[in-house]
Order: sequence, then structure tokens, then C-alpha cells
Amino acid sequence: MADKLTLAVSNRAKSGTIKKLPASIDITTSTTIEELQQKLAKASGVRDYNRIGIFDPVTRKIIRDRRAVLGAQENVVASKAILVQDLGAQVGWRTVYLIEYAGPLLFHGLLFYLRPIIPLPQALSRGQTASRSDPVTDIQRLVYILFQLHFVKRELETAFLHRFSANTMPARNIVRNSAFYWLLAGFACAWSLYAPLSPFRVSSQFPAASPPRSGFGSSPLDYVGIALYVFGQIANFSVHWHLAHLRSPGGTEKKIPNAFGSSLVTAPNYMFEILTWLGVILISRDIVVVIFISVGMLYMRMWSRDKERALRRLFPDKYKKKKYTMFPGLI
Repeated sequence: MADKLTLAVSNRAKSGTIKKLPASIDITTSTTIEELQQKLAKASGVRDYNRIGIFDPVTRKIIRDRRAVLGAQENVVASKAILVQDLGAQVGWRTVYLIEYAGPLLFHGLLFYLRPIIPLPQALSRGQTASRSDPVTDIQRLVYILFQLHFVKRELETAFLHRFSANTMPARNIVRNSAFYWLLAGFACAWSLYAPLSPFRVSSQFPAASPPRSGFGSSPLDYVGIALYVFGQIANFSVHWHLAHLRSPGGTEKKIPNAFGSSLVTAPNYMFEILTWLGVILISRDIVVVIFISVGMLYMRMWSRDKERALRRLFPDKYKKKKYTMFPGLI
């Protein structure tokens, strides 16, 4: 049976204060963070309970897991207190990801089909005489399909597969989080890949293209690229499926992953993501795609190391520590 508990409630900082915050609130040790947010929102007149951040009274760090039971929060129970802060306007994690991945789908679709009217600054012509009426090449068409399939997969996984321990994030993060996908994966890659003057297109008319290629299959690397792409996509999905089903329905509890590739690295989904894009690079030979995935790797390296630290902290006796978090022998 859950024990009753009265917690002192106070604002964490001068900024983001909640004006009508009650001095204390009665809960039980089985009350979850989300239930506490709802109680505080009702008591203080806040419409969206997701705006209320619950913070550890000792570490002053936010408690992100909305399903976490307050009785398991040692500092909260010992201090009989919590800190709160107004996090500002919120938007759902699922919504943010759907918006992020829509950018590349939109830009690649637009620039591929509007190719005849893409502006072609003379300064970027490299002395070539390509026309905007030049037909789309085999490689351009294939890379377009690969990009679209990848981000359609991400949209479907976000909508129907992924589970999130937190409901929302600050609405202002949408712009920051979306910039990478909309500007780099979307606009920059699409402009570079589909512009008639792209030096990476398939065309024997322009010897300046490096290297000149007659079409898909003219190099063994094309087949290696397709194989890596297909394998990477399937393997990445298998890891996402495993991670989504680690938790009980509606739960947010943490468990040690044992997905395909987990014996090699902490985050095998990132490893397979890299293999997918390596396949696209081998086919397209496009420097902007290289830049896109290189920047993405910096983020994935950071996230994979965070995952490793979290697993070591949560399961100090059970988890087998890994030297490499994202790519065997390298990262």
C-alpha cells in the first residue's frame, strides 16, 4: 500500500516561475511525475500540465521520465520537497520528429520535380554548358528514391513505432531541431543532387564531371552502395523495433537493449544509419551528402556516449560496458 507524502513546493528559479503555485501538495509514494504535474497544474491554474517541469530538490536537475514514481526518487522522499519551473509552451516529441523529417521529403520532392526552373548562377557553372532542360539522369532518379524512402521510413516509425519517455519539449526547439534536416539534408542536398550543373550527375556530355559515368552499374561501387543501403535500412528498423518493444505497453521503464548489433556497440541503430548513408554516398559521390552525414555523425556520437553513460549508471552490475558506442574500432 502506498504511503501518503506531503511535499513542499517551490519555484526553481526567478525565470519561469509559476505565480499561483501551492506551498505544498499531498501525494502518495506511488504518484507518478505526470500525475504530480497534473495536480500542480490544476492547483495553480496552468492549462497545459506539460509546461510544469519537476526538478530534483538536491541535484536541481529535471526528472524527465513522466512515468517515474515519486517514491523511488530518493532525494524527493528524503527532502520532502520538489522544485518546479514553467518550461514555456510545449509541443509533443512525436510532432517535432514528424516536422523534422517532413523537410527533406518536401525539398527533395520540390527540387526534383521543379528541376527545370532551379536557378543556375553563372558563377557555379564550372565552365559547363548544361541546360535546365537536360533530362534527369539514372543516378539522380535513384538517389531521389533512396532519400525519399529513408525519410518516409522515419515518418512511419515516428508515427507508429517509437515510444517517448517524455510527452513534450519546448516549442522553441522546433526551429533548432528542424534546421539540420530542412536546410542540410533537405535544401542543400537536394540542390546539389538535382541541379543540372551538379558535378555528380551521370552525363557523358561534361568531361568535368568527376568521375564521368554512363549510368548505374558502371562502377562496382554502385552495387556495394545499394547493398549497404538496403542492409542498413533493414537492420536499423530491426533495432528500432526491438527498442520500442523493450518497454511494457505505455511504460517508460529502462532495460538493457539486446538488439541486432548490441554486442558490438552501444547504439547499433546509429551504426546501421551510417551504413545506410555510406551506401548513398557511394552511389551519388556528392560532397554535400558527405557533409550532411558527417555532421549527423557528430550528433550520433554524442547521443551514443550519453546512452552508454546512462546504461552504466542504471545497471552498474548487469550491464556489460562497451568501448565503442557507435562504430566498432572507431567510435
